[in-house]
Amino acid sequence: MTFTSDLLLSTLRMATPILLVALAELYSERAGLVNIGLDGIMAFGALSGFLACFITGSPFMGVLVGALAGISVNMIYAFCTITLCAEQIVYGMAINIFAPAVASFIYRVYFGVSTIMPQGTLMKSVGQMMGISSNSLSFVGKLFLDQTPMVYFAYGMVIFTAIFFSKTKAGLNYKAVGEYPKAAETLGINVIRQKYIACVICGALAGMGGAYLTTCYVNTYSDGIVSGRGFIALSAVIFGRWKSGGVLLACLLFGFFDALQLRLQIGNPAVPYQLFQMIPYICTLLALAVFGIKKCSPKSNGQPFRKEER
Repeated sequence: MTFTSDLLLSTLRMATPILLVALAELYSERAGLVNIGLDGIMAFGALSGFLACFITGSPFMGVLVGALAGISVNMIYAFCTITLCAEQIVYGMAINIFAPAVASFIYRVYFGVSTIMPQGTLMKSVGQMMGISSNSLSFVGKLFLDQTPMVYFAYGMVIFTAIFFSKTKAGLNYKAVGEYPKAAETLGINVIRQKYIACVICGALAGMGGAYLTTCYVNTYSDGIVSGRGFIALSAVIFGRWKSGGVLLACLLFGFFDALQLRLQIGNPAVPYQLFQMIPYICTLLALAVFGIKKCSPKSNGQPFRKEER
């Protein structure tokens, strides 16, 4: 029972960064922008969030700075793909190469080369903020109180996104930009501005997803801390059929397998840990193979918008 309950609690926590980044990609693709540079944005957000948390001692400041860092990196992608109408996949891949390298360089310049890794401050859970000990909580209590505010924010964003895209005029206009941008332009919707807004939202959420890793998950930064979570988030959007509810279920599934492989490593020390680390990525490949066959993405996804063309 302890194994099962701990596994479920870990699933919620480990699905959170993937969920934040998957929602980032959902907002991007709903505006017709396929951004595969999520890993790079996460890496830069993770480093920026850790530095801010290390300097100020505030994990909340770390998350805020991580979001701003994600926006700044994604504006490079936005300018190249929206204003210059460049190939989205190419520049997304360039972000994946450029941003982690810059993050690694900044880390080494600030901390130098040392075998001792500097540590920041981890964000407290809601229960700890209320003065409640985690050991005194039941499983249900831990489910709701033994989580950081970032977990509540991520799952709250799922509800907000579902309402925004299905119940509001602004959300319908937003989706129109990703489906038929030329028709949206004739209706008075500023397509270019909407795409830039999408990039701001995408950068902020992906940066927060990276900052979560260094302010809520572990209290330090290291190269490779993202571990391909950006690509898992990208597959979660496909798995979830570009809907917030489906994205949530996909992220919980990936979070479950991520939490499972960690517990299998602890329980089976004789087995090479690399075998267990493969589990989330095998799940991702299977999801893409099964759910990526039938296309139901926005119609103009990945296509540049040129205002002068008719």
